[in-house]
Amino acid sequence: MKIDNLRSPYDAVGGMVYFGRMLDKIRLHAQGKLPADMIENLGTGFDGRCCGFLRMPYDEIKSKVLADPTLNDVQMLEWCFQTGRRLNQNDLEIWNEFMIKRGWRDEAHERLLFRLKEAGLPYDGKIMTMFDYIDYDEGRKSQRHQPDCA
Repeated sequence: MKIDNLRSPYDAVGGMVYFGRMLDKIRLHAQGKLPADMIENLGTGFDGRCCGFLRMPYDEIKSKVLADPTLNDVQMLEWCFQTGRRLNQNDLEIWNEFMIKRGWRDEAHERLLFRLKEAGLPYDGKIMTMFDYIDYDEGRKSQRHQPDCA
């Protein structure tokens, strides 16, 4: 289902994929515009991984986003770097590549297969990762960064 003002997990903020999507979900939830089936996972799943990588509690990020709506997403990421830990280019590359490939040849693959089956879709190589599935599910053309098959 398409959700207005919820960006693709592939969209990067300050060079970091998924972070902007997490902020969008926080804002949409506060406005009462986040679908009910997404609310139960706030702060867990990919949100939890993102917060863990930044060494930031989800509730602190949520509080900051809601307390200061004048901060843009890049400023929010910078605040996380100052409050949690600063990521360098190597950290960002590791994060991005891990997240972009999630569901492809890893322990999340079974979850991806479950989601595809639930949606009545075949596993035919068109949706290879969780990010691909999210984009498909939300009506976006995938921005796939297909993993090498070496």
